[in-house]
Amino acid sequence: MPVIRLTQELINNPVFPEGKRRVELVDDRRSGIYAAFSSTIKGAWTGTFYLRYKSPNTSKTSHIKLGRTSDITLDDARKKVTEYRFQIAQGIDPRDEIKSKKSVPLFSEFFTSTYLSHAKLHKRSWKCDESLYRLQLKRAFGHLKLNQITRMQVQGLHSELRESGLAAATCDHYAQLTRHVLNMALEFELIDKNPVSGIKLFKEDNQVTVSLSEEELGRLVNVLKTHPNRNACDVALFLLNTGLRISSALQAKWEHIDISQKTMLLPSSISKSKRVSSIPLSFGALEILNGLKTKGKHEYLFVNPLTNKRLTTISKGWRSIRAEAGLPQLTLHGLRHVFSSNLINSGVSIFVLSKLLTHANVITTTRYSHLDKSTLLDATNTASHSIDEALKKVS
Repeated sequence: MPVIRLTQELINNPVFPEGKRRVELVDDRRSGIYAAFSSTIKGAWTGTFYLRYKSPNTSKTSHIKLGRTSDITLDDARKKVTEYRFQIAQGIDPRDEIKSKKSVPLFSEFFTSTYLSHAKLHKRSWKCDESLYRLQLKRAFGHLKLNQITRMQVQGLHSELRESGLAAATCDHYAQLTRHVLNMALEFELIDKNPVSGIKLFKEDNQVTVSLSEEELGRLVNVLKTHPNRNACDVALFLLNTGLRISSALQAKWEHIDISQKTMLLPSSISKSKRVSSIPLSFGALEILNGLKTKGKHEYLFVNPLTNKRLTTISKGWRSIRAEAGLPQLTLHGLRHVFSSNLINSGVSIFVLSKLLTHANVITTTRYSHLDKSTLLDATNTASHSIDEALKKVS
């Protein structure tokens, strides 16, 4: 183990003592750096830089590989030694740091084994997260360790998805989910910081304005009264009269209904707000319930007659209904907007509507409070009437 002044020229052209196929050249500057060379049978050689030091934790001699002589220069190796020496002076063993970084899991491993397991217990929309991961995030980050993901990579995917034609809100969902996953990794101390924190989102206004004119609503109701798919029609009419979400309506049970009190209990298990709510049932909603043939025979309000099990979807029937009504863009969730618009335009306050929609925050309700032109015209005419009345008093 010759002690010698290491130079880049010596590293590039090492000299092997006769009969030896391996040699270590130790730097005479007492930095702990040395270069180990091995000769192959064909006469070629390979070299590797190492740091020899005493562990601050065990006081035993340890070695750290700095890199191959073919990959890094002597100056690069010296810079690494300076960094490691600083850690050692702080009482940190560089090998422990390296081991901890190597133990950081891949994004794919962490998402499927840790994040998704947690989401299934605490997040109702976990299937959406699983879908986002499967469609794009697995391809983009699945092969990377959590600490290898950079802000530039996430921002790049965010922009790439937008350019591919995806809606801005959908692109934002991908970035937000990545940020959420890395926040969990940060909490578990698997990474030192979240590179996605504060990432710029598109935040385009995706508020949907859904309201029907009196003529459009009349066409829709007429179809709902006559269309042969009575199950789908009953569900849609119930949504129009209650403002319920489709998922809540299809999961509703007869035990949740109190006909005498004209109320429906909305358990936390079927409420998006995860709170127990009680909503009043209008005469229209009660008429629909009284016409159902499932009372006393089935647990759920709406049942598939072919399977005698809970109805889980009316998508096919709804497409036929809205096409016949000449409203091909109207979604089932749009019926909740129609319910809200009807109430707002009839003078119901947004605070009352917020209670009927079981919103936790009245700000959310503003997305559903669509005023039609006649209502707005009546409101602005009030100002003109006030001016006229004031003028009469001074004339």
